[in-house]
Amino acid sequence: MSPSSLLPVVVVGGLHEAARRQAVLELLEAHRDAVVLHHDLARAGEGRVRREARDASGPLHDVRVPLTNDCPCCALREDLLPELRRIAEAGRHRLAVVELWGGSDPHPLVEVIAGGETGDRCMHEVVDVVGVVTAVDALRVVPELSVSDQLSEHRLHTCADDERTLAEALAHQIEYAGVLAVAAAREAAGSAELHAGLAMLRQLHPTVRAVKLGTGALGAAALAGFDVAAARDRVNPALALLPQQADEAGVATLVWERRRPLHPERLYEALEELVPAAQRSRGRFWLANRPDLMLAWDAAGANLAVEECGPWLAALPDAVWELYPPARRAAAALDWDRRHGDRVQQLSFTAEGLDADGITELLDSCLLTDVELAAGEPGWKALPDAFEDLLDPVGS
Repeated sequence: MSPSSLLPVVVVGGLHEAARRQAVLELLEAHRDAVVLHHDLARAGEGRVRREARDASGPLHDVRVPLTNDCPCCALREDLLPELRRIAEAGRHRLAVVELWGGSDPHPLVEVIAGGETGDRCMHEVVDVVGVVTAVDALRVVPELSVSDQLSEHRLHTCADDERTLAEALAHQIEYAGVLAVAAAREAAGSAELHAGLAMLRQLHPTVRAVKLGTGALGAAALAGFDVAAARDRVNPALALLPQQADEAGVATLVWERRRPLHPERLYEALEELVPAAQRSRGRFWLANRPDLMLAWDAAGANLAVEECGPWLAALPDAVWELYPPARRAAAALDWDRRHGDRVQQLSFTAEGLDADGITELLDSCLLTDVELAAGEPGWKALPDAFEDLLDPVGS
């Protein structure tokens, strides 16, 4: 197919069902030749996944999709791609809207749609992901980023072993989207809660396009285009540009950046205070006893995930740099330090009522002292491996 004949696809996600359904309805009203596909995972625990389809004329079908390896997400992926291909080849509909299940993370599904294969053809030869929309109720953003409830407690999980929290899912849905479709009760206009929710959205994703539901703006905004590769880089801890410092409507963002390494034991002991200090915190950091390893910090709703992101480029021979993407090499070169190379502490903390001074003081106390720094890498690597429970043991 030529680019002009590809089937445009808009992915609409979001924990807030009423806002998500309103967004889908507005897309159907704006594009009368669209079809909506939705996989209902409510009964997945009983072995049932339903695919619903509808267009402007009403429901088209409601069919049961067989589970694959007892995995609802696998069933969704393996059913969705052939269905999108069938719609594209039938030519009856000129837009497909994929409405995700509540707790679904849009990122992996968008990657599958954009790069998956069906039959003997790659999906990029059939469809074009032109928009990724997250629908949110602005009044619920701050409260739901503040709790540690699991998705399963609200029947929004995607599979039996989905242990993510509401806060984790909501943060990732907001930060990956190309468009935020924002709902708010009319009676809340001008309220402090609404202003705080909108400020939180702006600070979590400063570059996103936000449109208010009910204004008619979503129909065009959702089809404005979506760069899958750029979105992948934007949420990649090794490349992500963190939000800028801000303070609006009682919601503030602190960006903490330092060069010297963190003492693993002091940082681990500080986690009990640091993690709940913000509704959302994220970034990249390095520990003195693991000087070659970039680590990702991803926290929401008082839950922290620490993951390995591969080596800092400063730890590699120059010849090996060519194995890494140009964006990664460029980011390292632009932020190069004479002593530490691209190693850097870059963490952002966003919260209503944020104690920026307290967080800064606590984090600074976790850095190596001048005496510890002077010991060099041999001395650093002898420090207690306090993060062993969260990461692979040093030297494994």
